Formats: sequence, C-alpha cells, structure tokens
Amino acid sequence: MSTTDLVEQTISFVKETLFGAEAGHDWFHTQRVFRNALLLAKDEDVDVLIVSLGALLHDIADAKFHDGDETLGPTMAKEFLGSLSVNDHIIDEVVSIIKHISYKNSLSKKDRNTPSKELLVVQDADRLDAIGAIGIARAFHYGGFKNRILYDPEIPPNLEMSKEEYKNSKSPTLNHFYEKLLLLKDKMNTVSGRKIAEERHLFLLKYLKHFYEEWNGNA
Repeated sequence: MSTTDLVEQTISFVKETLFGAEAGHDWFHTQRVFRNALLLAKDEDVDVLIVSLGALLHDIADAKFHDGDETLGPTMAKEFLGSLSVNDHIIDEVVSIIKHISYKNSLSKKDRNTPSKELLVVQDADRLDAIGAIGIARAFHYGGFKNRILYDPEIPPNLEMSKEEYKNSKSPTLNHFYEKLLLLKDKMNTVSGRKIAEERHLFLLKYLKHFYEEWNGNA
C-alpha cells in the first residue's frame, strides 16, 4: 500500500470513529493537528509517515471520554494499522505517540520515556491547537460539555497539580488557562512550534485582559 493510500485510509477511519465526538476533540481538531504536524515536520528531521499517522490517531479514543481508559486509544490504533499490514516499527512508534502525547502525562513522575522526534512534533502540533483563538473556543466548549462554571474569583488555579488531580479537576474553565494553556508556550519542543506559540500566547493574554475588564464592569 502506498503512503498516500495509507494516510487516506487512516483519515477515513478517524472521521468515522470520531463522528459525533465532543467538538474540541473531534475530526476537525484532529485535522488541525495533522496540518500543524506536517507544517512543523518541514523543519525537523523526522519520518513524515509516522508523524502523519501519529497526528491522525492521537485522539482516536481520548481517555477522558472513555472512563479514563488510557489503553483504548493505543489498542485501537495498533489494531487498525495492523489490519493494513503496516510495518511493526511504524505501529510501535505511532502507539508510543498516542501513549505519551497528553499534557497530563507530563505531570506524572512515572512518564519519563525518551521521546522520539516524531512524538515531539505531534505533541507541539496538538498543543498549538490548545492555545490561541481556537484553543479558547475549545476550552470553553469542553467546560460547557462538563457543565463547569466559567469563572469564580474564590476558586484559585491549582498550579501544582498531579496527574490524578488534573484528570479529576472540576475547576472553572478560566482556571484551565493558568493550569495548562498559559504554560504551553514554554513547553514547546520545536523551533517552529515555539514561534507559532508565542503569537497565540499573546492572544491568550489579551483575551484574559478583556475577560477581567468585562467581568469587573470596567469595559
């Protein structure tokens, strides 16, 4: 099977699997991550096929929508790629990306794997979709999906969360800006990713400035 056919079949599989998913983690999110990953890969010495498949399958079964099961996504990806007779090395690399891409795993002392360059590219691509205009939209959409309040001045952000605390957090959506989104700029792995993140980070700060002005009746 050609690389193009493999990618196209993977796209079809992801579209079908994620049909009806929460809008912040649906096919369109995956498509943006895929495009970001290809953009970043241009400046990196990486296997573009692994980057492509990792980006396309990174959220095939996000644990937060599957009772916290972190094994389902890697298993689904492995079975799908295996059904297409993809090389075992490629499958292993893609599965590793899915296992280690999540921000919450960076909060775990147990997750100390040596990341591949492909993982670093896909991770940056995913994190770029969490900041900027779309990142703000995704944060509030997910907050609404979980019926969280927008903001409560009496509930401060938790800046020292463990992985389990992060997974189980029910804090206001605005706290998520401080607990994750504003931290991503300094956690980017690639030069190109950092450059894009800088601009999107400034947009987050500008948004927060307006939010507080409107909240306090000063705008």
